[in-house]
Amino acid sequence: MFQLYDTTLRDGTQGEGLALTVADKLAIARHLDAFGVTFVEGGWPGAIPKDTEFFRRAQSELTLRNAELAAFGSTRRPDTAVATDSQVTALLAAQAPVVTIVAKSHVRHVELALRTTLAQNVAMIRDTVRHLVRAGRRVFLDAEHFFEGYLADPFYATEIVRAAAEAGAEAVVLCDTNGGMLPDQVGAIVTAVGETGARLGVHCHDDSGCAVANTLAAVDAGADHVQVTAHGIGERCGNANLFTVAANLVLKKGIPVVSEDQLASMADTARRITAITGVHANRAAPYVGASAFAHKAGLHASALRVDSTLYQHIEPNAVGNARRTLVSDMAGRASIELKANELGYALTAGSDVAARVTERVKTLENHGYAFESADASFELLLREELREGVSARPFDVDSWQVTVRQPKSGGAVVNVAEVAVRVGDVLRSATGEGTNAITALDRALRAALLEFFPGSPRLELVDHRVRIVEEGAGSDQVARVLASFHDGSRRWKTVGVEANVIGASLRALVDAHQYAVLRGGLDPTDSVSGRTRRSQIGADHVRT
Repeated sequence: MFQLYDTTLRDGTQGEGLALTVADKLAIARHLDAFGVTFVEGGWPGAIPKDTEFFRRAQSELTLRNAELAAFGSTRRPDTAVATDSQVTALLAAQAPVVTIVAKSHVRHVELALRTTLAQNVAMIRDTVRHLVRAGRRVFLDAEHFFEGYLADPFYATEIVRAAAEAGAEAVVLCDTNGGMLPDQVGAIVTAVGETGARLGVHCHDDSGCAVANTLAAVDAGADHVQVTAHGIGERCGNANLFTVAANLVLKKGIPVVSEDQLASMADTARRITAITGVHANRAAPYVGASAFAHKAGLHASALRVDSTLYQHIEPNAVGNARRTLVSDMAGRASIELKANELGYALTAGSDVAARVTERVKTLENHGYAFESADASFELLLREELREGVSARPFDVDSWQVTVRQPKSGGAVVNVAEVAVRVGDVLRSATGEGTNAITALDRALRAALLEFFPGSPRLELVDHRVRIVEEGAGSDQVARVLASFHDGSRRWKTVGVEANVIGASLRALVDAHQYAVLRGGLDPTDSVSGRTRRSQIGADHVRT
């Protein structure tokens, strides 16, 4: 049986900026188990107090249905009997059914780092593996620096493999510890070492950018145990990426390391682990990244509409992801039609609406707009064209102003905004304060709208980013503001562009609140407006 061995909780935690609590590690272990990995390596008990605590709590708090838990450690010390070595004792005390021990396989590391003889190093490996096997553990040996060691002294490196296998190691894992190997080197060495008859695994780092390719090369050469980390996190440049390797094994090589259903949950698993680690997600990550199936060029969109395989190597749903169409000045009618369909609007191929939207997008982007990151603003634009120029917006901003004041005492600067909102013939104004202009405007706008739309979803401004998209002096500059909001259940983004940064901010805010009102299908109250306005998104064109 092929073995997918995850070392996120041990090797992955050596990545810069990653600090997991015991609770974090337990939660990640559950996600990895649900995804279907064969082994979850929990850490180094006896050497790291947090890992010792993890294995203690795992005995009562962690129930694994697909994976087995592995503890990591080292061989006995050169001058210590295996039965009395505290590190080996700690590995057994962890009560994990699997133990992986690391050993030196490069002659220089044996002599300079371990400061022992080559023969003693072999004896340490034999003794430790045999001791752990006799104690009822499944044992793997990580042969550290193996590929470099093999190039320096193939006879000694191969002797390490034989010693571990003869002592009872289930597999000997050949490690590209420095991450400098290339696929042809890995493939050739694994093939040569495979002549020993030992079961081989591979553990690759990404310092040459080849961790996944090296892992697959090892598999082609006969390895059937691969070590990986979620998102490829790990020391320096990281490790072979669990999700990329798993998908390639299943979809490209036909090796069922996880089931079809588990693979279809992969993107969700990736997001859940990202949420726990706090490590910034790579949008361009293969298979699970937000941009993995995103299409921007109009030529691509046109082809995808005919046959989704023309610009996609797999169907996104196979890995739990989804195709996304990015709207930009590169878009043609096909891109607009695909994007509209994604948003729930049925546009027929070659429709006049698509043509008008395409031209507006190109014109607006030429003036600084960016719709690919602002779906809500694009949807408002689309709605206007669906109504053939008749405004679909539930309210208008009549006027606004922002003033800045600072107490004489030198206290905090306060931004005060006043916004006047018009619905039909009714005008209401309100003020808001904040430490910055966009916060003050958001509060003022929210207060002014409350009387008209008391049931409107409560928005929270999550983030806003300002960029000067045309350089110049004074009024020649054009500012673009991208703003993110959520209402507790969904998140969306809007864009505003003006010569004035605060004006651009207001445009983004207005789009966000208009979208929230329309999305909720809310009407102005009769008592205020004197009439009811239907404002359900896409009422005449929505598909779902």
